[in-house]
Amino acid sequence: MRNDKNNLIVNLTVEFALEVIEYCELLESKRKFVLANQLLNSGTSIGANVHEAQNAESKADFIHKIKIAAKEADETDYWLTLCNLASSYPNPVGMDIKITSIINVLSKIISSSKNNPS
Repeated sequence: MRNDKNNLIVNLTVEFALEVIEYCELLESKRKFVLANQLLNSGTSIGANVHEAQNAESKADFIHKIKIAAKEADETDYWLTLCNLASSYPNPVGMDIKITSIINVLSKIISSSKNNPS
């Protein structure tokens, strides 16, 4: 059952996805299509999986979907690192801090969900 109360990870991932979209549009304007596509796919998938987890059929299903979101977040971190290190790419200012925060929250959700018997 969906819980529409204010949800930290849902809010973080939606805000991050919007920032990813804007950054990818900048990359595309600079003809950096390959990384733009990779980053757009993984960066928006985090929130999609978190959103889907809100309607999980079971606790195991919830954990599985959050783990997929965590994997997508790790992949996004990789693409952002490449963009940050490549001299011909615009700097993704502040996005590294945001993805680290999302990864930390997802890790906490996974560990507390596994340890919580209910």
